This record gives sequence, structure tokens and C-alpha cells, in this order.
Amino acid sequence: MPRINELAQWLEQSGFSSPQLVAMTGDAGFRCYYRFSFQNIDYIAVDAPPKYCNNSAFLAIANQLAEQSINVPKIYAYDLEKGFFCLQDFGRCLLADVLSDESMPTWYQEAIDLLPSIAQTVKTPDMLVFDRAFVETELSIFTEWLLAKYLRLTLTADEQAMLEQSFACLVDNILEQPQVFMHRDFHSRNLMVLGDKQSSAAQLGVIDFQDAVLGPITYDVVSLLRDCYVKWPAEQIAPLFEYFVAQMSQASVTTSLADIPFTTWQRWFDLTGLQRHIKASGIFARLLLRDNKAGYIKDIPLTLSYIVDIASQYEELTPLAQFVESRVIPAVAELNQEQVS
Repeated sequence: MPRINELAQWLEQSGFSSPQLVAMTGDAGFRCYYRFSFQNIDYIAVDAPPKYCNNSAFLAIANQLAEQSINVPKIYAYDLEKGFFCLQDFGRCLLADVLSDESMPTWYQEAIDLLPSIAQTVKTPDMLVFDRAFVETELSIFTEWLLAKYLRLTLTADEQAMLEQSFACLVDNILEQPQVFMHRDFHSRNLMVLGDKQSSAAQLGVIDFQDAVLGPITYDVVSLLRDCYVKWPAEQIAPLFEYFVAQMSQASVTTSLADIPFTTWQRWFDLTGLQRHIKASGIFARLLLRDNKAGYIKDIPLTLSYIVDIASQYEELTPLAQFVESRVIPAVAELNQEQVS
């Protein structure tokens, strides 16, 4: 029996009679989402195959975030063995849909206001740690999937050594930061506007948190302010990052944050962003080549532009910026041109 039929049958057994499942836009993972109505209320049905999805972690993380008064979807029914969930429907309005140059600072401040509470969330018993091996594995996705498999670049010994040195610098930056509960994908497509989007009473709901880990304190704000899908001017980002530092310090998320120089915060932020964008560009290539999901390939140039912009500001990472600018970006442009023609 197809899994969508099994899901519908399970919903029936859970008290939602005759659900008419309408597929929603898929995410980058293995989960499938459907919207359905019951007694004039909309719900979200989730098919999360246990072979690929850590469903017990999703359930535990949802409960822990709710304990911190973070707006996450209520879970009305679930079956961990089958990989089925019935969730509260937060509606159709993503934060990404309402952003403009004028409104972005206000909305992003609201999003940043959530980060101290998220960071202080009690970690779940089996929560993964964003440790050295974890970070190195993520960085290797760039080399394997973007450079080798998608672009078919052959690296020189000097280029390989440069990448190893650059990656080691980025790993050290991750590990030297205070480690907190980390959403890991905290950006405007994973934040929902709840209520009237024109009203000051509108709140933000948080979704797609199932991959949360214990990791560096600047990771979630990097995900928001240096979004892989949209780039905001530096003059808008700078005061928002300063606001984040102030909020985290005032909340005493971890000890001695107030004693950390802002230059250290800035370096943490910049280099964490580099790690994230390097990983993301590799994942976008992997989604095409391994998972047959072509929708993310168009986002690779933006992630590469971040790498050039930020790495060029740090002497030890300038070779990385030059490599991406001279070798990787032209190769992406050439491949895109071949695919168009």
C-alpha cells in the first residue's frame, strides 16, 4: 500500500474521518507534508519514514521548545514506528513572504528575540553535538558533492592543502564558541507569521526544528541574517547582529557572555557563516545528484558569493576566497550555461 494511503488510514484510526490529503511543497529532507481539513479546522499530516527520520528526536525537541514557550506546532497524534504525525497547521504565511526592505529589521528583531529562549532550551537525552567530526563531515560535502561530483573539478595538491587549512580554521571557530541548543535551520522560510500579519500582535511560529543539535551560539543568528536564499545589505545586518549580541548577553544564556569582546563575536559570526554556506552549497549539489531535487541548484551562486565576501576579510581565509572566486564560481557559471544551451 502506498504510504499516502497508509497515512490516510492512520488518520482515520486517529479520529480524523475521511481526510483529503493535499500535498504541500516538499522540503530538502525525506519528510512529506500534507494539509487536510476536519470539522472546519486545517491540520498538517506528516509522513516521516523512520528509516530516514529521527522521529523520537522530533517529538522530544518539540516538547522541549514548547516548554520554553516557543510557538511550535501542537502534536495531536503520532506513531513513531510508522513515522506519521498530525500537527497543528500554522497557516500559509512564511516570514519570507512578508519581508521588505522596510519591514525586515522589525521582523528580524522579533525573530532574534526568540533566540535566547531557544538557546536555553534543555537538550534532549539523545541530542547530537556539533563537534569536530560533525563539522568536518559537513564541510566534506562541499568537496565531494559540489567540487568533485557536480563541477568535476580536479584539485591541485596546493588547493587541497588550502582547503584543509581553511576548514581547520572554521572547525576551531565553531568549537571555541559557547555551546547551546541550536535550531540549525533558523531562517525566514522556517518561521511562520501567526495571526494578522499587519498587526503588532502577530507572532512568529517556529517549524523544521527536528535537526536541532548542541552547537555554537552564533549559528542560528547566522542562519537568519545570512540566509542561504536571500541576501540583505550589510548596513541592515550589522545593527541586527549587535542587537543579537545584546539580547544573548542580557539573558545570560551562558556564563560570562558580557565579557566577550564584540570583535570576538563578529569573528564567530563571520566564520560560522562561512562554514554554513560551504556546507549548504555542497548540499544543494547533493540534493540534485543524489535526491533528484533540482530546486536548490539556483541557490548555489548566492552561497558562493557569501564565501568570497566574508573569507576575503580574513587574512588566513583569503586563499579560500580567491579559490572560490577564480575556480568555483566560473565553473558553476559555465555548467549553468551548458545546461541552458
